[in-house]
Amino acid sequence: MRRAVYPGSFDPVTFGHLDIIERSANLVDELIVGVLINHAKTPLFSVEERVKMLQEVTHEISNVRVEAFSGLSVDFVKQCNANFIVRGLRATTDFEYELQMAHTNRSMNQTIDTLFLTTNLKYAYISSTIVKEVAFYGGDITHFVPEVVVGRVQEKIREK
Repeated sequence: MRRAVYPGSFDPVTFGHLDIIERSANLVDELIVGVLINHAKTPLFSVEERVKMLQEVTHEISNVRVEAFSGLSVDFVKQCNANFIVRGLRATTDFEYELQMAHTNRSMNQTIDTLFLTTNLKYAYISSTIVKEVAFYGGDITHFVPEVVVGRVQEKIREK
């Protein structure tokens, strides 16, 4: 079985993330979207909220499941009995960092490879950080995130 993990913060999930999820799900038998619990950051959404949003926006993709994890991605991939880490690339700046991480992960576990997918050009400029910043200033984020996420982002911003 070809199993892959797509790890990330997904705070919030964007159309760029969904593009990578849909395309990588077509390449493997099972795709696990790993939602990182990063104690060094203060996310807008709790890990439970991020998992729930991802489950909602991926519910029609039968071979995708969503799980929270903490620690190293390479350890989570091994725990999931997966063979691949999926990473999305928006620009060359992403590539330099992601290549370094792929080499690090490979040196830690030689049985795990990294699959790089370039994001669809129409989503290449979108990041969760940009989504939060636009929402903070009252901008329209409907072109960046799924409809079920828009209201939740706006509500979280109002709470802050």
